[in-house]
Amino acid sequence: MPHPIMFRDDDPVLARIRTVALAFPEAYEKVSHGRPAFFAAKMFAMYGGSVKPPNEGGEYIQYPQSLLVKVDDSERRALQQDARFFYPAYLGASGWLGLDLSAGKRSGRDIDWDEVRELIDASFRLTAPRKLIKQLDEV
Repeated sequence: MPHPIMFRDDDPVLARIRTVALAFPEAYEKVSHGRPAFFAAKMFAMYGGSVKPPNEGGEYIQYPQSLLVKVDDSERRALQQDARFFYPAYLGASGWLGLDLSAGKRSGRDIDWDEVRELIDASFRLTAPRKLIKQLDEV
């Protein structure tokens, strides 16, 4: 049974994420597990995520406007100190973190798109083949 679609295609935050992610060499988008995911050979970003609740029987906590990225081990501890970041279900164990993009709205702050670009860039560099990283650096 396929996963249900868990995003709105007209979401303006998703549109900005697409613009950033699809600018990377050979990047493409496909729906994975009901969410938009961005690949360049391997997945380097996903829009939307969830957190497994502390008790096994509870429902997952959804973060529909979030960005999941792979992070370097040296950055993980610092990022996890920021309340906007979360340990995503399924991908967290593989070195991924989620950034709740709606957290800023709740606190009256806009999304820091420079930060989003930096996170996607770092994730791309951790997952993409060397030839694509070289292409990126030549631009």
